Amino acid sequence: MFTGIVETIGTVSALETHDATSSGGGGTSLTISDCAEILSDAHLGDSISINGTCLTITALTGSTFKVGISPETLRRTNLSSLSAASRLNLERAVSASTRMGGHFVQGHVDTVAAIVAKTPDGNAVTYRLRPRDARVLRYVVEKGYVTLDGASLTVTRVEDADGWFEVMLIAYTQERVVMGGKGVGAEVNVEVDMVGKYVEKSVAGYFEGREGGEMGVLEKMVGRMVEERLKGR
Repeated sequence: MFTGIVETIGTVSALETHDATSSGGGGTSLTISDCAEILSDAHLGDSISINGTCLTITALTGSTFKVGISPETLRRTNLSSLSAASRLNLERAVSASTRMGGHFVQGHVDTVAAIVAKTPDGNAVTYRLRPRDARVLRYVVEKGYVTLDGASLTVTRVEDADGWFEVMLIAYTQERVVMGGKGVGAEVNVEVDMVGKYVEKSVAGYFEGREGGEMGVLEKMVGRMVEERLKGR
């Protein structure tokens, strides 16, 4: 679990598509440097958010660490587009003493979104983003949370019919997350607020009824209302 408050920006020092070492596991691995400040209390097996993707530390030195990347993660996120010297948002998993300055972030990326417009607004910048999977927009609401490349941001506008949403980055944030340096056409990882997913599933379960072919709850409620109205005549 993470907060979406980026702690530092790391640099890709190595990207192996077939890492045969024990720490690479025979698959794709990523080694990240320039992040010693968040490794002082890190251990092998720890979870860490890399551009909003929860990954496991498989090798560790005083100033670098390595993670393995599964095929599903490569398909679902923008990590497949990385190369040496790419910059990455990094955040350690929350601890009992962590202040929740952002929101609850799982590090489970839902889809990627392309930046389709970047508009200055005073000292801030508005980003318009079009998600690859437009279905996630039902969980994106104005003034709600969204996680972009691991950064907790506030949604400023949503247009479901046109398939996009917007966020605004203030000057401070632009300097401290990788999105500040991305332009039109670049992709960001998107994780929607998980609370919306749980609410949707709970409501759907309530109205769809129970197993065994029983009448749905909504249908029962409507039937009862009709009966009571007819009795009152």
